[in-house]
Amino acid sequence: MSEADLESRLVHSLAVNTAIHSKHLSLSLSFQRLALASWIKENICKKECCFFEKDGRGDVCKCGYAKTDHTDEAIKPEDFTGESWNIHRHVREAPTDAFGDISFGGLGQKTGKYARVSTDTSPEILYQLLTEQWKLSPPNLLISVTGGAKNFYLKSHLKNMFHRGLIKVAQTTGAWIITGGTHTGVMKHVGQAVRDYAMSSSMQSKIVTIGVATWGIIHNRKALVHPEGCFPAHYLMDTGNQGQLSTLDSNHTHFLLVDDGTHGHYGVEIKLRSCLEMWISRKCLGNKGTGGTIPVVCVVLDGGPGTLNTIYNAMLHGTPCVILEGSGRIADVIAHVSGLPLIQVTIALIQQLMKKFFGQEYEQFSDGKIIEWTKKIQDIIRMPHLLTVFRVSGDYHGDLDVAILQALLKASRSSEFLGVECWKRQLELAINWNRVDIAETEIFTEESQWKSSDLHWAMFSALAGNKPQFVSLLLENGVSLRDFLQKEETLCELYKQLPSCFFLRKLAKRIHSARCSGRQAFGIRTRASREQGEKISLTYVSDEVRHLLGKFTQPLYPPSTDHRSKIFSKYMNSQAQLREDSPETQRDPGTDLFLWAVVQNNKELAEIAWEQCRDCMSAALAASKILKKMAREGSDADDAEEMRELASHYEKHAIGVFTECHSSDESRAKKLLVRMSHLWGRTTCLRLALEADDKNFIAQSGVQALLTQIWCGKLSVENPVWRVLICMVFFPLMYTGFLCFRHDEIIQRETAKDEEMKRVETLTGSTLRRNGYGPLKPMKPLGCWSRLMYLYTSPQVKFYWNIVFYFAFLFLFAVVLMIDFQSTPSAGELLLYIWLLSVVCEEVRQLFHDPDGFGFRKKAKMYINEFWNILDVLSIILFLIGLVFRLTTELFYLGKIILCIDFVVFCLRLMAIFTISRTLGPKIIIVRKMMMDMFFFMFLLSIWVVAYGVAKQGILIHNENRLAWIIRGVVYEPYLIIFGQFPKNIDNTEFDMNSCSVNATDPLKPKCPVLNENQSPVFPEWLTIIMLCVYLLFANILLLNLLIAIFNFTFEEVQDNTDKIWKFQRYELIKEYHSRPAAPPPFIILSHIYLFIRSMVLRRPAKIYKEFKNELNPTEDEELLTWESLMKDRYLVSARQEQSQSTERRILDTVQKVTIITDLLERNGETSAAAMLKRLAQLEEQVSQSTKALQWIMDSLKSQGLPSKDTQSRSQNTSEKGSGFHVKSRQFSYPNSKLTRFPVPEEKVPWEVSFSSYKPTNYTSDDSEGSCHLRNPGGRTGISGRGALSRLGPNLSVELVITRWRDSEKSVLEYLAVYDESRGTLSLPGGPVESADKLPPTLKKTMGKKLYETIEAKLSEGTKVFEGYVDDYRNTDNAWVEMTVLNIHLNRKSQVMVDINNTVTSSVLSSNGALQWQEVSSRARLSSNQRESLRLAAALHNRKF
Repeated sequence: MSEADLESRLVHSLAVNTAIHSKHLSLSLSFQRLALASWIKENICKKECCFFEKDGRGDVCKCGYAKTDHTDEAIKPEDFTGESWNIHRHVREAPTDAFGDISFGGLGQKTGKYARVSTDTSPEILYQLLTEQWKLSPPNLLISVTGGAKNFYLKSHLKNMFHRGLIKVAQTTGAWIITGGTHTGVMKHVGQAVRDYAMSSSMQSKIVTIGVATWGIIHNRKALVHPEGCFPAHYLMDTGNQGQLSTLDSNHTHFLLVDDGTHGHYGVEIKLRSCLEMWISRKCLGNKGTGGTIPVVCVVLDGGPGTLNTIYNAMLHGTPCVILEGSGRIADVIAHVSGLPLIQVTIALIQQLMKKFFGQEYEQFSDGKIIEWTKKIQDIIRMPHLLTVFRVSGDYHGDLDVAILQALLKASRSSEFLGVECWKRQLELAINWNRVDIAETEIFTEESQWKSSDLHWAMFSALAGNKPQFVSLLLENGVSLRDFLQKEETLCELYKQLPSCFFLRKLAKRIHSARCSGRQAFGIRTRASREQGEKISLTYVSDEVRHLLGKFTQPLYPPSTDHRSKIFSKYMNSQAQLREDSPETQRDPGTDLFLWAVVQNNKELAEIAWEQCRDCMSAALAASKILKKMAREGSDADDAEEMRELASHYEKHAIGVFTECHSSDESRAKKLLVRMSHLWGRTTCLRLALEADDKNFIAQSGVQALLTQIWCGKLSVENPVWRVLICMVFFPLMYTGFLCFRHDEIIQRETAKDEEMKRVETLTGSTLRRNGYGPLKPMKPLGCWSRLMYLYTSPQVKFYWNIVFYFAFLFLFAVVLMIDFQSTPSAGELLLYIWLLSVVCEEVRQLFHDPDGFGFRKKAKMYINEFWNILDVLSIILFLIGLVFRLTTELFYLGKIILCIDFVVFCLRLMAIFTISRTLGPKIIIVRKMMMDMFFFMFLLSIWVVAYGVAKQGILIHNENRLAWIIRGVVYEPYLIIFGQFPKNIDNTEFDMNSCSVNATDPLKPKCPVLNENQSPVFPEWLTIIMLCVYLLFANILLLNLLIAIFNFTFEEVQDNTDKIWKFQRYELIKEYHSRPAAPPPFIILSHIYLFIRSMVLRRPAKIYKEFKNELNPTEDEELLTWESLMKDRYLVSARQEQSQSTERRILDTVQKVTIITDLLERNGETSAAAMLKRLAQLEEQVSQSTKALQWIMDSLKSQGLPSKDTQSRSQNTSEKGSGFHVKSRQFSYPNSKLTRFPVPEEKVPWEVSFSSYKPTNYTSDDSEGSCHLRNPGGRTGISGRGALSRLGPNLSVELVITRWRDSEKSVLEYLAVYDESRGTLSLPGGPVESADKLPPTLKKTMGKKLYETIEAKLSEGTKVFEGYVDDYRNTDNAWVEMTVLNIHLNRKSQVMVDINNTVTSSVLSSNGALQWQEVSSRARLSSNQRESLRLAAALHNRKF
């Protein structure tokens, strides 16, 4: 496959995965209906009668339909003249005419889907209809509910338990429920359970309930008929007029209406339903095809003889059944005998129970039916691994769902899956059901021994299926994340299995754009070849995560050097230095899993993974940053809100861990903040918190203590500000101890610690110091020059000097503007220019200074986003413009004006000095917020100002054409009115005619108001005064008070957060002055010259400061992370304790306990009487058995002879032996035929027991021989004649158990087996013989002539393991199989072994079967009889089987 094909397939698969749930890609509803109708017409048929023949009831055909329901061709047939009606000949298939959506009237307007299908429809077609056309997800479990078809009473407690358990198991496992679909009996109970769930559940998902009903018994079915389908069909549930018919249950979601062409005949759907269930049970479980199939369970309530047949057939096919005791009739019969020994389940007992539970219906049962049902019930209880009886008083904690799931697990334990495979199958079922409670109690027990590697598939399935509880359970039971994610292909596959989310869409877009631009996927550190298929590159994941975290981080998954793309060579070269400076990063599996969970916004999985992270605080802060960035970029408001909540959650985690760390060890906690994290792109916790805008984290006292320490530099944080200010001027004072340094504090602490150690040694006599465990070498005090450097390089001192010189700058600026602003710049003005030049240089240095590696674009964006930087740039630009104008003669005065305005901006910039103050800093934040409020308030105020100004100007002044006076009258004067300067030209009270110009001839006076004929102003006082009053009412009273209220609200709202905001913004000021040169402007220009020469001329690297980013050595880093993990565990324990002690948790626990107590009381109240009756029945049974034993003793004494006793003894022995011995010979269906055996219950097997109604079916395969006097020594079989055997009487057969030791140490015993490739089964070599001293002729083809003769010659040396009667499916009353099992043990060095090994090698491709050596073990895939023979052979060699 070409590279382009691989790329296109990858992008396509990602695009499909991300868009699979998109609403924009869904087809229109009408098109879907047309497609469904077309598919159904092509694949699904109905059945209709094509020959009308009266049945004696008027115009009714023998098919049950009226004459009017038949076509003209059926009424007057030409092809069937003279024939009698036959369902197989006179019913034909036709395209179905009933399908679509069904709508039930009444409350809720329930809707479903339905289709009329033929009885001959393939189950594969029906499964396609359900999954592909009706869009049902394949089930993880199939629950077939069967039982009474008529309405029956169910006790309220049992009814509630059935409803709750059935819905819980269906909801948690994603199961399908299949019933008969009608509104009667057990189907009605299932519907009520689904209805109760729909009414009580807030979830949008529905329980899939499929009704498979007979079309011919549905009442009001004509409403469902339409050749093109009904969308919807309005179905009326008219139970009052249904007669012998049935209505559909409105609580089912899907209906398959099975049609055989007849009307009024029940049970038509049974065969098709059974075939559909069988087909579904063969489908693979899940989407990955792990080898397991969809499990099926049968739940039985009530029921009659038909239900017994259903149970019997289901268990013969390996389907487990759950019987609800107390539901009535056949269910109670089976429940009462399930715990009894098989010998006690007699015909009399079944008759007694039938009469008890069936009541009057029992009178209709014949003796033959009772015998048949007894035999079936015995066969049912003979399969205890498939039978589960749910008793109200049973050990199921009152939950039917647990009983159902335990029944499936119990069945799987006895299936063909053995050992680890059996446990794996059970765990697979539990994961697909999402039932962690079942896994805890039934799978992860002491019996199951799991290795980490055995559970990797389960971990992947739990992660990809979003089952966090299973992930926790697997981690608790030994799964190692390091082993699980050791191969990077696993992590790549997890990213490929991401659900549709924002990150996956962004990843697909990134890959698509990279493909289009010609980039190649260079490795992903996955050393797989192209032939292995599509792989999501971790490089693309790393790029997308780096985009979310920020460019200041390094890639989390660096590509390998041998797969580097040329397109990325430039980028890789830029990162080469970083890779050379650090060792190869070792990935942390917990971090990888945490990142995978965070990008999909999965809180539960992310929480589990975070607990496994090594660098947990960095991980929590990185998650906060990633989630907030995705929330900003995403378009879904709900998802964005969830991301922000999750980001806040992990910020709290980071705060919790840091609080624990800081309370335990402050110095280590500070190291964690500035420690460079290799797992998160070589950044720090502090930087991540700042980028994530985690103000609550930055506001922590420990973080602020670190910032204060950095702010003070090498000075002690305990120094008062006034001492620092004095030492700035009189620096010699610091040599007198007037100013304390951190170095001095450390020396004092070490000295105090050393003195304490000396006192302890003096008191205890310890010799640790003398043995080399004493303190380190004492630290030297600081020198004079060091103290001087530490003082003036402290950010705190730099800040104070800059304030002082900034005031000097403003003073000089003011002097120049007010006193010394000449046409030719004076010396003071030139100094001002030099001063500003140093300020410009410093701003440029700040813009390009990038110690964190943000990049110029990010750094420029951060620079512009800072408000004080904007003022700096504005002041510099205004100064430059004013300077240019000032040096121009024509614009000299304008330049001075601009410089004066610039002075205002510089003064505003002075407010930045207050940001470091704890008192004034938060107030500046409040002022900025209020300025934003006032800005928007001005829009509202301007409406009233302009409205009043225009109206006033228009009323008083006529045709004013001077723009300046118009603006003054419209805007300025109304604005001044707000502040109390009332106009004098609105009435005659204070108006002065000399203050205006009549014709606007005087440019310095406003135009006079409108004059009358007397040349005096005409004031409409009744209007202007009212307008002024209204204006003042709204502007002065309403709007100004509104502004005050807004300010008050803003103050109260911001006041609580201003402290956090101030602490957050304090970082940037501290970092600015930490990196700033020590000299203040204008002397700072000398530092700039030095830095320029150092970096550009001498090419020396920039000095690295460890205050904000410190790379620890590997040993120290590992110790710090280990300590952090311990603090994280403490935090989690305290958080869980706090949560458990919360009021909400206590209320929930109390409610749960009350519910449990209530259930126990109800259960005990209802089961006490049942338990007493059961105990009385057991006592009655014991008395009956004692009576029988005494009667036998009396009969034996009367007879005075042993024969009768021996006969009875043989009868008892045969009965006891027959419970597990003579079973296959009595199976109802005889192999390779359509014959059915006569039912022979357990007690009627011995020939000595009278069985007058015994009428066995006679069968001889070729009809050449009849029955004879020979009788099966095992007892009755239900069929006479020769059957499928070769002769009457005993049919001899020989089986060989050929064994050898695998090695000379005799550690493993092996046997020779024949492998049938067509069936995939193993068997022992053997077959029918004429004499026991001969080999079966059939083995000659398998072994070859030479080996056959060699083995036959060694028959006499073989040890006879078994000889006698064998329970075989082919046995009859007159013909049976007798087996001789011989063990031939071979020497490893004998010639026979050489011949066998040659035959084993050559017979691999043989069509007659391949010989194989297999280990002798109980897990051998042999039939039960052959496994018993192998066990006996193993006992001969003292080997445990």
